[in-house]
Amino acid sequence: MPHPLIVSAAVRILLLGGTAFVGRAIAEAALRSGAEITLFGRGRTGTELFPGVPRLTGDRDTGDYAALRGGEWDVVIDVSGYVPRHVAQAMAAIGDNAGRYVFISSQAVYRHEGLKAGAAEDAPRQAPLRGTEEMAGGNYGRLKVACEDDVLARYGDRATIVRPGKVAGPHDWQDGLTYWVRYGAHGGLIAMCADVAGTQIELVRVPENTAPPYFPLIRPVWATQQRSAAKARAAGMPATPLPVTIADVLSWDRERGEPPLDRGFTPQQQARVLARFG
Repeated sequence: MPHPLIVSAAVRILLLGGTAFVGRAIAEAALRSGAEITLFGRGRTGTELFPGVPRLTGDRDTGDYAALRGGEWDVVIDVSGYVPRHVAQAMAAIGDNAGRYVFISSQAVYRHEGLKAGAAEDAPRQAPLRGTEEMAGGNYGRLKVACEDDVLARYGDRATIVRPGKVAGPHDWQDGLTYWVRYGAHGGLIAMCADVAGTQIELVRVPENTAPPYFPLIRPVWATQQRSAAKARAAGMPATPLPVTIADVLSWDRERGEPPLDRGFTPQQQARVLARFG
């Protein structure tokens, strides 16, 4: 029996989201497989993408799911459900008109306490969080736990929960790998990115408190980024080699003109830090 995320021709897929980062990649892969996809979103971004693909207009923030009522799909892929209300309202509109409901969750659902590298899907989760939609302050993972519970309660063995770790690639709005790829290409900070770009670097150690908050790809608990991928590999899911991803991000970033990034050092800040500690 094929894995529920491996699609074939004529499979009807509803994608809740699909014009940003992860959703865009899923849409592209589904179209390459020959699936028939329908996109649901506000219609404010990515309108130039996927010409000819049916689009249903609604708004998860306001609870507008009217466009989903009456439709039927083999698979619903929920990329943009962040709080229990999003998921509950979507499921209420779709009802039993979905053969499978795939919820894109996060590895943020797991507890950090006692976590070891190589942990699998049976690692303890955090307690679910309801009654708030504020995702700051560590709420994100607990809200995702609540969403997972609701999807499983509604669809049972017709539900698939996917918990990605850090996702990287072209169109990444979080500036994580993009930051290091760009500075590696310009001659700073990380070896593999520089190798792919064909540049030379010198590593300079600086005090941790010199970095701005949310510095790209820096994690206080590295075990959260070192989970077992055995179950995904057994299901036939491949892994893109990191140098390939770096090259793709480098090409995309250059094509878009290397706009200012939201995280990490600006070129001016980096120059000052290197002048002080280099």
